[in-house]
Amino acid sequence: MSDADFEILDRQTVFQGYFRVDRYRLRHRRFDGGWSPALQREVFERGQAIAALLYDPALDVVVLIEQFRVGPISTGKPAWLLEVVAGIIEQGETVAEVVEREVVEEAGCAVLAMEKICDYLPSPGACSETVELFCCRVDASQAGGIHGLAEEHEDIKVVVLSVAEAIERLDANLVNNSATIIALQWLARDHQNLRRRWLAL
Repeated sequence: MSDADFEILDRQTVFQGYFRVDRYRLRHRRFDGGWSPALQREVFERGQAIAALLYDPALDVVVLIEQFRVGPISTGKPAWLLEVVAGIIEQGETVAEVVEREVVEEAGCAVLAMEKICDYLPSPGACSETVELFCCRVDASQAGGIHGLAEEHEDIKVVVLSVAEAIERLDANLVNNSATIIALQWLARDHQNLRRRWLAL
């Protein structure tokens, strides 16, 4: 299947607030060769994002962040989440610029090296967001404290964990957001190779 196999019949913005929701009328080719009827779908238009797991190979620790999130409130799950650094790519910015900016703003660290993990769609049935996920080398010797931009009402606590402790939290189902789960699973698989590579730099 390709872009020639779907047709957008209409698109309207039905909500514009802190975020935007668009309503689509569309149809797509079916696997049997025919076309679907016209479908109506609402899409949360989120844009492109980056996320970055911060790792110090010398200390063998990860730098994570904890902050309040409104999404879990209706689910009954905790509203303060342990996460990797993340941010939205604004018009005219490169991915590297956004990664470096967000790592400073949210964790108070400088990016010393960067390796791409993957890119993915967190919720493709309802959201346009794409995430480019990275692992960034940092010096965690002074990491800690509270960070974030006051004008964005950010209140972000830095959490430094050994790699073993971070993986234990993942295995105990204490990490429940996709970017952090994917990043820690990747680190668990490639940890020793990554450490050797970065310590050799």
